[in-house]
Amino acid sequence: MSELFGTLSDGTPVHRWTLQRAGVRVRVLSYGGIVQCVEVPDRDGRAADVVLGFAGLDGYLEHPGPYLGALVGRYANRIAGGRFPLDGRTYALARNNGPNSLHGGERGFDKRVWQAEPVEHGVRLTRVSPHGEEGFPGRLEVAATYTLDASGALRIAYEAVTDAPTVVTLTHHGYWNLSGSGHAGGHELRLAASRYTPVDADLIPTGALADVTGSRFDFRTARKAGSGYDHNFVLDKGVTGAAEEVAELHDPASGRVLTVATTEPGLQLYTADHLSGPFAPGDGIALETQHFPDSPNRPEFPSTVLRPGEVYRSETVYGFSVR
Repeated sequence: MSELFGTLSDGTPVHRWTLQRAGVRVRVLSYGGIVQCVEVPDRDGRAADVVLGFAGLDGYLEHPGPYLGALVGRYANRIAGGRFPLDGRTYALARNNGPNSLHGGERGFDKRVWQAEPVEHGVRLTRVSPHGEEGFPGRLEVAATYTLDASGALRIAYEAVTDAPTVVTLTHHGYWNLSGSGHAGGHELRLAASRYTPVDADLIPTGALADVTGSRFDFRTARKAGSGYDHNFVLDKGVTGAAEEVAELHDPASGRVLTVATTEPGLQLYTADHLSGPFAPGDGIALETQHFPDSPNRPEFPSTVLRPGEVYRSETVYGFSVR
């Protein structure tokens, strides 16, 4: 089901698609591929919205900084210095995070209106990112398909092709609060990650893959998420052809459980310590499945290069249950 959600200043309409199955209701916007809400029941059957979002389009336009619920790209996370080398040439990108490029630049995929069409149990969003958009090379044709499976899990599948060598990694930037309100730092988090990528003062990876043992980065056994995290975790499974479970988030108060399965090799844990405006720091937890930050400048990291004739594919599945 789709409906008009709002209109941009240039008259472009934005639509909202509602997906409903197995007791789960998800709403997706054609603006930014934003997941506006995810309503799931608690252990007593009471439904609540478990992602941060705005009731109207104006909220997203006035507060773009947190990337609430958005599809981010062409490159999720940071690229150091807003530059990267590829095939002997250096490309300069839009710098929108101090000296660095973040989540695709000044006007990334999160600030674009996508074409939307219904598919079975979901909606498919498509757009063409032209050569040179935000400095990235190659004309990139992108599709993101949001579906609910028979269990009510939200599945986001990405595909992209290019006509020239480029770099790409896409993710969903949702902030989860399984209580439906309040601070999320008390949620219990488990991550299947024995290593993480340490960062410098600008949150750029140093290149090391550090062991989490004995550190505050060890979430291999579930514990409170807390605060102070904006770091990429190196998933033990690596890159996989099918989505494998890598994370679990549990709210003891409501009993809600979120599981995350992905094909990606990394997961950015962001405890939202810098949220402001209508939301307070720590009101949500972002679990961004991705390739590693600054991979275009780190040949030792899993490659994010996409070439003509290849197909970029990535899938992440968010499952819901109670205990």
